Amino acid sequence: MKMLVMEDEYVSRSVLMEILSPYGQVDSAENGKEAMEKFQKALENSERYDIVFLDIMVPEISGQDVLKNIRALEQQYDDDSLITTKIIMTTALGDFNNVKTAFKQQCEAYLIKPLDRDKVLNTLQGLGLIGGAERSVIIDEES
Repeated sequence: MKMLVMEDEYVSRSVLMEILSPYGQVDSAENGKEAMEKFQKALENSERYDIVFLDIMVPEISGQDVLKNIRALEQQYDDDSLITTKIIMTTALGDFNNVKTAFKQQCEAYLIKPLDRDKVLNTLQGLGLIGGAERSVIIDEES
């Protein structure tokens, strides 16, 4: 699986990349401009990303605008398939307007920070990108 993580904060980017690295190639971008350049280059080289993680509040181009631009690029490079890159918003912004805007622009998931291994892996499993055997098991001891 080929993944792109757009996150301007070093620790958050490193943690997410560490969680994802057992599942494939993980590239990173520190801002929206860099993410768009990497995404477009991947499309041009027929090396599409399977999944992109976007923080909303990053320099250059916001995560919401990167999401919108990715969907536009996919239409431009459409190879008559219905395959689109899965996009997960990873942000501290949990307000209704940001969530609504992201889903309106066709993200597949919206994760509120702080992120942890289980939250990320459960989301990937829910999107059918990894199998259940690879995810962590959470036991609720209060049950």
